Amino acid sequence: MTQPFRDIAAIRAAAASLPDADITAVASARARDGELTKPAGALARLEECVFHLAGWQHRAMPRLEAIRIAIFAGNHGVTARGVSAYPADVTVQMVANFERGGAAINQLARLHGATMSVAALDLDRPTRDFTISAAMDEAECLAAVNAGAAAVPAQCDLLIPGEMGIGNTTAAAALAAALFGGNVASWVGPGTGVSGDALSNKISVVDAALKFHGETLGDPLEALCRVGGRELAALFGAVLMARLQSVPVLLDGFVVGAAAGVLARLNPAGLDHCLAGHVSAEPGHRQLLAKLQKAALLDLGMRLGEGAGAAVAIGLLKAAVACHAGMATFAEASVSQRN
Repeated sequence: MTQPFRDIAAIRAAAASLPDADITAVASARARDGELTKPAGALARLEECVFHLAGWQHRAMPRLEAIRIAIFAGNHGVTARGVSAYPADVTVQMVANFERGGAAINQLARLHGATMSVAALDLDRPTRDFTISAAMDEAECLAAVNAGAAAVPAQCDLLIPGEMGIGNTTAAAALAAALFGGNVASWVGPGTGVSGDALSNKISVVDAALKFHGETLGDPLEALCRVGGRELAALFGAVLMARLQSVPVLLDGFVVGAAAGVLARLNPAGLDHCLAGHVSAEPGHRQLLAKLQKAALLDLGMRLGEGAGAAVAIGLLKAAVACHAGMATFAEASVSQRN
């Protein structure tokens, strides 16, 4: 099968020249909203969600009939440094759980009528320990980006990228710090539940990685290769391909946000097609959303991953679309408008 991107240069070129939202569709959606039987702006962020979907779906009347949840799983060599409360075997076990339909994300996908794909990315071959080496070489990173890009359907009303990978909050913290700077400790959180000395060790591991790779991390794609992971590269590829195909994206938590941050650094408007589904309990996520200039739809203290927080937010988007499509206009309802 032809790979979406032939090389890293092709990724850079794609990220530099991205399609914009359909301003005509947005204007039409706004015009209809102004005629609906409610005070102007009364549905607040629900209205903004409708306009967002209209612009990226190129429809004045957006819909949410074809929703894809795309999960990417990867294993990390840095887990040998004791950064997670769970062994790396859990990644493989959770992929099997997704495939059997037993995870939280399966229930949420079923609830909202979303289709779900799971891509296990070389789980028997973890990335290298990024405190002493690049996590991936360029070819490995490119393959993972292409796996993510290939998972985006050509016809899709909404994409939710999700992830699974023991050790990936460590990789996400290192990547976020590389992309956006700041105090290392502020990016590192408990992940699967580490605390005390184990959390201190996790901070030290991320700090060691940043010092080892140094100025090379100034290039966003180089940072992805050096301190990311296969599932993070795939998440980036999926978000990029969604933009190229004008598919709106609902971002999940810290790991997804860090991966998407690569596109934000390559192009300041790179994440214009994305909404933030929720803000997770992972401490760095709130800081990351501020860097990405995204306001989360939900704040439920979730920290599951899998795309679960974003999947819960599908209900809000469906509510927004239902109101926009189903409400009567003032003229249809014979209701007097404001003087």
